[in-house]
This record gives sequence, structure tokens and C-alpha cells, in this order.
Amino acid sequence: MNGRPWRYSDLPAIAALEKECFSDPWNHRALAESFLSGHFYGSLLEEDNAVVAYGGVSVFGEDAEVQLIGVSEMYRRCGRGGRVLEDLLAIAGEKGARRVFLEVRVSNSPAIMLYLRHGFDGLYARSRYYADGEDAVVMMKELV
Repeated sequence: MNGRPWRYSDLPAIAALEKECFSDPWNHRALAESFLSGHFYGSLLEEDNAVVAYGGVSVFGEDAEVQLIGVSEMYRRCGRGGRVLEDLLAIAGEKGARRVFLEVRVSNSPAIMLYLRHGFDGLYARSRYYADGEDAVVMMKELV
């Protein structure tokens, strides 16, 4: 398993995996806009030259936000998501963030458990946050 930062040439593979993982995936354009924004940092894992897990974090001063994390179905529950999350937290800290936020679907209990295991706390719910009307839980982790 090889971990590394995103390259622009990775975006088609990340977009395809995003579509596999989520009912409301980021498309290639949204990924590219984030990638080129100047405050977005991506980490991914490869196996056999294929992207199997990825994530991205945006950093704005002392605050960072995990924008996305996805893991190919056959590699879930094997620590890949945790490794990507750890990479994103390290990047956020290196860039000066003191707090990291994220939103997660209330129905996504595996992701919520991952975030709790990595020190995130639930702050509040955002009603009807997602396009399909599902609520989100906003979570935060203090880095310092």
C-alpha cells in the first residue's frame, strides 16, 4: 500500500471512486476546483497502481475541514480510511490548523465510529443538509 499526496492526474480515478462510494458524489469539476484552490490538500492510498482510498482537507488559518474521505468497498474496515484521516489531520496541523471540522450523514455509522475513534466529538446536527434531505452531524477535533 502506497500513500501519497494527490496529483491532478489522479482526479479521474478519485471521481470514479467517489461515484462508487456515495449517492451524492463530487464530480470531476468539483474535485478539480478544490484541488486548484490553494488551500486544499489531498491524500490517497494506492494498491497495484489503483486508488483505493482518498481524502481531502481544506485549511483556513486555525480551522480546517475534512471535505471528503472515500474507500473502495473491497478495502473498507481494513484501516484504510483511518490512515487517510490520520494523514489529513497531520497535514492540517502542519498548515497551522488548531481545529478540524467535518460533516457526516447521520446514517453513516461506520464513518461516525471512525471519527470518534480518532478523537472527534459531535457538536450539533444540520437538518436536511444533504440533497436527499438527510441530516448531517457536525464533528470537531482539537489538534492542540
